[in-house]
Amino acid sequence: MSIGIVLASHGEFASGIKMSAGMIFGDQEKVEVVTFLNGMGPDDLHKALSDAIAKFDASDDVLILADLWGGSPFNQSSTILKENPDRKIVIITGLNLPMVVQAYTERMMDASAPADKVAANIIKEAKAGIKVQPEELQPAEDGATAATAAGPARAIPEGTVLGDGKIKINLVRIDTRLLHGQVATAWTPDSKADRIIVVSDNVAKDTMRKTLIEQAAPPGVHANVVPIEKFIEVVKDPRFGETHAFLLFETPQDALAIVEACPGLITQINVGSMAHSTGKTMLNNVLSVNKDDVAVFEKMRDLGVTFDVRKVPSDSKGDIFELIQKADVK
Repeated sequence: MSIGIVLASHGEFASGIKMSAGMIFGDQEKVEVVTFLNGMGPDDLHKALSDAIAKFDASDDVLILADLWGGSPFNQSSTILKENPDRKIVIITGLNLPMVVQAYTERMMDASAPADKVAANIIKEAKAGIKVQPEELQPAEDGATAATAAGPARAIPEGTVLGDGKIKINLVRIDTRLLHGQVATAWTPDSKADRIIVVSDNVAKDTMRKTLIEQAAPPGVHANVVPIEKFIEVVKDPRFGETHAFLLFETPQDALAIVEACPGLITQINVGSMAHSTGKTMLNNVLSVNKDDVAVFEKMRDLGVTFDVRKVPSDSKGDIFELIQKADVK
């Protein structure tokens, strides 16, 4: 049993949402699009929804993400729900991109989770995805949530030991773009990290980039940008013993600095993207390297680090050295 997802909307909105989510999360199985177009009647829409659901396994739960409460896609979905009392069908309206990405995430994290449980998390995250800049235009939240969000966390006294006193590294990624859509909505949930740490001397000096990265963190996860020496201090600080970190490096050179300074801390690195520039050779459509980059990867390999090349978690793992050899980097 798994969950089949139907995206239903007036016009081609649902098709566009599916395409956008695929750019972030990769192609997904058991996702169908139903569009209500000019000239279609209620019976046509009912049949289109029924046909979409029929493509799933009979044991699958069905999650229908529709655009408007009370609109035709919702009304016909509700009819199908009532016609199938023995099948778990859940309908959520207000279709948006964070909702679809969260649906993919929930299904990836627990393939056997029931649709009603998944729906509860989708609603929470979809609402959290509605934000505004400047921040002062964001409406105040009610109750305890507002109180929590209003004040900064109290500093933990120096010397305090949390957990076993050792930071946990859940995922390490090299990505020229650092914290962007695929990282925030696909890799961060996959990593189960509670803190994203960008380790870079260059970015730490760039106030604009640093601010944008900190603001781009997904709900429930903190993002920090620290220079290399500062991160080495963090590794030794027992106050981070309960932190589960997702490390982001802009370059393999920055990653090597930590691998050398903190033996055994990093054992595997996901290589996501490395931008093309003069003198670099394209390995694929998102990875470009020069001879120095290759030497850095080889040095980290000799220090016990393994690598996997993937743009999103659902991709098959690629071998960085096979790509380098095939491209004949000079």
